[in-house]
Amino acid sequence: MGFIAGLAGYTFYYAKGTSYLSNRPEACTNCHVMQAEYDGWVKSNHHTVSTCNDCHMPSGFFSKYITKMLNGYHHSTAFTLMNFHEPIQIKEKNKDIVLNNCVRCHQDLTHDIKGLSAHQGKNTLDCLHCHAEVGHSR
Repeated sequence: MGFIAGLAGYTFYYAKGTSYLSNRPEACTNCHVMQAEYDGWVKSNHHTVSTCNDCHMPSGFFSKYITKMLNGYHHSTAFTLMNFHEPIQIKEKNKDIVLNNCVRCHQDLTHDIKGLSAHQGKNTLDCLHCHAEVGHSR
């Protein structure tokens, strides 16, 4: 048990685990596959008003950290087993979070658009269809 606890502790330290608890965008670059997205965010208009978590995490405290925990588990498993698409691609569940945050932050522009909520299913408008590079300019 001690060996397993030690190994887990070292892995958490080596992977800069505490950085993921912060709101700092630099934590996303702990994984080399995120460097292009981080560089794009630095060049985008959004970098002056939002962080990665503002777009990619739910706004509630508990839902934010539960999502961080689940994403961390899935990311660490994928990177350890080298089982991920490069360039990295957003999963449907996380895309729904991003779309909901688009609508929430831009509600003064989007409040009259019907069907914009990502919770309404497949027949909704997709902000990222036209605005794919917002937040991650190339």
